[in-house]
Amino acid sequence: MAAKSAEQLSARERLLAAANELFYEEGVNTVGIDRVIERAGVAKATLYSAFGSKDELIRAYLEQRYQARRERTMRALEKYESPRERLMAVFDTLADSLSQPNYHGCAFVNASAEARPGSPIETAVDGYRGWLRGLLTQLAQEAGAADPQQLAWQLHLLYDGASVSARMDHDPGAASPARQAAEALISAALG
Repeated sequence: MAAKSAEQLSARERLLAAANELFYEEGVNTVGIDRVIERAGVAKATLYSAFGSKDELIRAYLEQRYQARRERTMRALEKYESPRERLMAVFDTLADSLSQPNYHGCAFVNASAEARPGSPIETAVDGYRGWLRGLLTQLAQEAGAADPQQLAWQLHLLYDGASVSARMDHDPGAASPARQAAEALISAALG
């Protein structure tokens, strides 16, 4: 299916597209709502009608990024049958993300740093992180790890560390040493 042109997008879709660009590039609190509205080409009332508040727009932006990450990851997992290979595919997908020329860090880490406790932003970030930890736990269990939750936690730390390192060190190759460490952890956990 072909992508919609800007004229074919609904006002809600244009707002989300503008938010995705601006929030990801500059930060969720740095970007004022007027810039999002201007970029989307809609009236302020349209934003509040579609989302109710800036926090809800940010939550929707994060949910959209979460769904995209989830779909990419699940497509990568479908290529493998071995649980061990499926665990490594999570890191391969991360490597693809980190190597993108417009990589500005993990959207969830970035937004979390700016979120108020209990906000819709924190809820969206927690949802994404819960999904990723759950996926790693499930894959570790399928691989036969004696303590799948412990292995998942360790792998999640490597995943996060690679993401932060890629941004802070300007190193799109940060996923490679994380993947190597993940292989060692998985080998140790599976005996």
